[in-house]
Amino acid sequence: MPRGQTSKLHTHEKRHQAQGGIQHQSSVQATVAKEKAFPSLAPPPFGVLTHRKPAARSHSTLKGSERAPSTKPTDVSPTRSHKGANRKTEKKPSSSRAPLTIVQSQGDPLTRATGILVQFLMHMYKRKKPITKANMLKIVNKKYKNRFLEILRRASFNLEVVFGVDLKEVDSTKHSYILVSKMDLPNNGTISRGRGFPKTGLLMNLLGVIFMKGNCATEENIWEFLNKMRVFAGKRHFIFGEPKKLITQDLVKLKYLEYRQVPNSDPARYEFLWGPRAHAETSKMKVLEFWAKINHTVPSAFHSWYEEALRDEEERVKAMVTRQAETGATASECSRECLAAPPTPNEVEAGSSYCG
Repeated sequence: MPRGQTSKLHTHEKRHQAQGGIQHQSSVQATVAKEKAFPSLAPPPFGVLTHRKPAARSHSTLKGSERAPSTKPTDVSPTRSHKGANRKTEKKPSSSRAPLTIVQSQGDPLTRATGILVQFLMHMYKRKKPITKANMLKIVNKKYKNRFLEILRRASFNLEVVFGVDLKEVDSTKHSYILVSKMDLPNNGTISRGRGFPKTGLLMNLLGVIFMKGNCATEENIWEFLNKMRVFAGKRHFIFGEPKKLITQDLVKLKYLEYRQVPNSDPARYEFLWGPRAHAETSKMKVLEFWAKINHTVPSAFHSWYEEALRDEEERVKAMVTRQAETGATASECSRECLAAPPTPNEVEAGSSYCG
């Protein structure tokens, strides 16, 4: 090729690479802006009571996350995966958008054992019965007893992210445990006496959506998130009952959520905020820790929200110190007045003369 044509070709290639670099940079900037607006997070596995795979995550959003053991899907045959004909038609299920299917949960014996243990623990929690390792071992199949710690860890994960309940060991010698709700909802979190499962996990998620949407989420934001968890308005859910009534009436009446009309909206639109009891019983940092656990990462991975949560923690500490100082000053004044020597009979008698 003549030298002149070669020079023109190199110039054209450099220009093309430069344009490609600019386009790539613009694409990255757009992606980062979108992630800052609202991150693509894995909703908790409310569809089934099973352990799930870690969510698919980007290095920019979930950097430094810890990988949790995953269950192997049973509905994909390894003998067919290498065939070109099936490679185009078979699509890997997105674990970041939906919980594991029932078929997948049945394929993993440890997952089945985990589900049974979760049901047992929730039964004991609702009845307010003590939980011991010996009782749990009776529930787990004998051939999996050597994997008990892993099953217990999986069950604890499910209890936390689905129901908002923490499993805590209270006696290391007797191996006894208690289940503690992350928030003080009525009737051990079920809201309605003697009915359903704890709703704390759902509430923690709603508070997270509100927090990450600038402390005020539209009704559309809320349902978009809930639909990803297969929770739909007007469709009864086996854990949450009728979800629209739960979040727009029950949790509002209990003052965990505030549900109000968007000012000057026509037709009327509504939005959600944290209610006073949510501010009293949890914090932005605790909600962020909850979301981080679901996504198998750490709170600091959500940079801007983590900084806001830290500021919130500092303000809470300052407010608590101020209250304690005011309480101490009041108690000091009260003690001086209450501990003063009682009047003598002569003083009482002298004082009574003013009434004449």
